[in-house]
Amino acid sequence: MKIGVISADIASESRVALTPDAVKKLRKLGFEVVIQSSAGQAAYYADELYQAAGADIANSSAEVISQSQIITTVNDLPAAATDGLTSGQIVIGMLDPYRNTQLDTYAAKGATVFAMELLPRTLSRAQNMDVLSSQANLAGYKAVLLAANEYSRPFPMFMTSAGTVKPAKVVILGVGVAGLQAIATAKRLGAVVEASDLRPAAKEQVESLGGKWLDVPMSEDEAQKAKATGGYAWTPSEQYIKDQAAVVDKALSNADIVITTAQIPGRQAPRLVHGATLAKMKAGSVLIDMAAGTGGNVEGSVPNETITTDNGVRVVGAANIPSMLAAQSSDLYANNLVNFITTLIAPAHDDAATTELALNIDMDDEIQGALAVTHDSQVRLAKR
Repeated sequence: MKIGVISADIASESRVALTPDAVKKLRKLGFEVVIQSSAGQAAYYADELYQAAGADIANSSAEVISQSQIITTVNDLPAAATDGLTSGQIVIGMLDPYRNTQLDTYAAKGATVFAMELLPRTLSRAQNMDVLSSQANLAGYKAVLLAANEYSRPFPMFMTSAGTVKPAKVVILGVGVAGLQAIATAKRLGAVVEASDLRPAAKEQVESLGGKWLDVPMSEDEAQKAKATGGYAWTPSEQYIKDQAAVVDKALSNADIVITTAQIPGRQAPRLVHGATLAKMKAGSVLIDMAAGTGGNVEGSVPNETITTDNGVRVVGAANIPSMLAAQSSDLYANNLVNFITTLIAPAHDDAATTELALNIDMDDEIQGALAVTHDSQVRLAKR
């Protein structure tokens, strides 16, 4: 059984779905692997490394698709590549399922398509397949380095004969995986860090990393709702939203660096920073919008562009930070895919003569069923 690797077809994507190490792991499981020529080049994985790991090299995506039962990709397949799909083939990748316009095409072709972003993150056995966490961890780290590069002052405090250099004040909005890594990285660089999140439970995590929690007054009823839902599903009251905006507005007015991380799969990113708050920020301050590719947390941010406001604030629309760390992010992503692919393999039979790999596609499985967006010529994704 052969697994194929398709090259990214957009200039802003440098990652590759499988690395040479991942190829070796799949070969040990009994798979063959074919990779599109130069698919790993931007992540510093040359074709020769794949060949040494046991993979075949194909000249085009069409050739990969014609040979493969399982097709792996970072983002969605190019529209032209879907023409070559046949019934029973499997596509695995980060497919942005709720905004993907090709799901009907996949279903019509009879392909089973798995969107890795839909992984149930509360399942312990699914943790090693969590592409959102593996990529967000690197993104949070790199976001701080991007901010340090844009900022015209140093992060740590310096004592010099010419005077004292004050440490940078960094505010992190959204304390998920990316936000926590951003806090840790900013602290290592010597900054003073504050952070805010809808989840009250995040306070302990922020403080454990040396950050200051931006506290928003919360009624007892709201505290219970937030605790019961983990903080993500509860609907804050108008008063809470107003109080939170005031706290964030004050923090950002004094900040040198702001990093926003809030994204919701399948929806537009929530707006956290409005124009009125930007207007109060200091000249020379830097704002990294990690959600620029999904609508933006910051009013006026532009994906993959840096703009400067009238009052001198630099707003960086960081739409695809993991691609900037392509070698490492590809390695982690490939491991996620290998771990998921192992769940698709049917248990071996007692008959020792049976050596051929077989797939076990099971929509009742809590992982496969959650990730499958098309199967049996049907679109399975529930609309949001």
